[in-house]
Amino acid sequence: MRDIIAVKTIIFTHAAARDLDGLPSRPRAAVETALIRYAVSGEGDVKRLQGRDGLRMRVGDYRVLFDEDRTTVLAIYIGRRETTTYRKR
Repeated sequence: MRDIIAVKTIIFTHAAARDLDGLPSRPRAAVETALIRYAVSGEGDVKRLQGRDGLRMRVGDYRVLFDEDRTTVLAIYIGRRETTTYRKR
């Protein structure tokens, strides 16, 4: 019997797409690779956010805030970790 692999679709909010485009090339590639890896296998440095909905993925010095359901990963924010990273926009 074959294993069925369920790959999630990655969607970027307009703000997250702008955030990604503004990253230097190496961190951008690392974030893209980490998101693809998570969408395919569910693996990555991911934790639930406390006090608000969503998840946080750590990729080196960068963070991706996102939500997910059974079929999609919705990237909401991508940026360098700072003291204001997790504040609501």
